[in-house]
Amino acid sequence: MHRRRRTALLVSSAALLAAAPLLTGCGDEAHPGAAAVVGGQRITVSQLEGRVNEVRDALRSAVKDDTQYQQIVGRTGGLTRDTLQTMVLDRVLHKAATDAGAAVGRKKVQTMRDGLEHQAGGSKALETGWLQQYAVAPAHLDESLRTELEAQKLARKLGINMSTPDGQAALWQHLSRTSESMNIDMNPRYGTWDVKKSSRVDAKVPWLREVTAGAQQQA
Repeated sequence: MHRRRRTALLVSSAALLAAAPLLTGCGDEAHPGAAAVVGGQRITVSQLEGRVNEVRDALRSAVKDDTQYQQIVGRTGGLTRDTLQTMVLDRVLHKAATDAGAAVGRKKVQTMRDGLEHQAGGSKALETGWLQQYAVAPAHLDESLRTELEAQKLARKLGINMSTPDGQAALWQHLSRTSESMNIDMNPRYGTWDVKKSSRVDAKVPWLREVTAGAQQQA
């Protein structure tokens, strides 16, 4: 399995989202069919569900043993919310990188991918490793690599040392300012943002647990 250490930013997108008040709740009536609205652009519920299903389908293909597969699925109960956080974070970081002149093109992404495939032992091994470690389906691996590269380049542009807690906090603060300019709203079905606690909290909706449990049993 591929075990390359990622930047502190991308090891846990939840850590970034807990660092500053990036998200506020929005109702279905204001943005019908939206899981979140980022910079005026919607991430639809169907897009989110499609991304989650891609991960589950890829895991099913990669893990042949039924018992092992069920164990993995059992550990992905928060996959939908985590996936939405990642989708929002990717957009925020891309805008911050673009604004700072730190955006990364396809050639840089391909160069990084070629190197990682060599380390991992091939394209399939890299895709499987990224899938199992970061819940990124093969179809979105390049997007994940772009976010990785842009995080690194943005930090260098800002003179931030991401290997230190102070450096990580500085980058989070920068991304928080970017997110504020993007007017990010999250559908409360997937959680809300608690400004006082500076953390995302899951909405307490009883039927959500039932639907999630049912989906896991059918997976």
